Amino acid sequence: MASNFRSYIWDPVLIICQIVLMQCIYYSFLGLWLAGVDSLVQSSRSLDQIFSYEVLGFATMQGRLSMMAFILNSLTCALGLWFFIRRGKQCLDFTVTVHFFHMIGCWIYNSHLPSALSWWLVNVACIALMAVIGEYLCMRTELRAIPVNTGPKSNL
Repeated sequence: MASNFRSYIWDPVLIICQIVLMQCIYYSFLGLWLAGVDSLVQSSRSLDQIFSYEVLGFATMQGRLSMMAFILNSLTCALGLWFFIRRGKQCLDFTVTVHFFHMIGCWIYNSHLPSALSWWLVNVACIALMAVIGEYLCMRTELRAIPVNTGPKSNL
């Protein structure tokens, strides 16, 4: 008799739904973090802050605060991995997928691939943070002790 412990069936509908959910989490929380940053420096909100690679930079205060919003967003997305994906070995897959679709969105928005080094550095740092923290949280949950029934024992 085969064991059903940790047996998973490949479910493409579930995977697509999880990808869409993680994209929604990524952009909604990034929008919230950027709105918070914009309220600090009294600047106007724009899609450039999300998709334009020229906004992210070390030269201006707005660029540094936008980079901070991207880093904080990777932490909240790691929580999204923990709540909705729940598998440590899938965290890197979903993290790279989210950032790949973000790169495609930036490519479409700017009509060419991002060329600023700061954009690439921020996104690589965000991928690393989101994957490592998400995997840590998921693994911590997966490795919890399984409670054993402590009911009455029968004498055999």
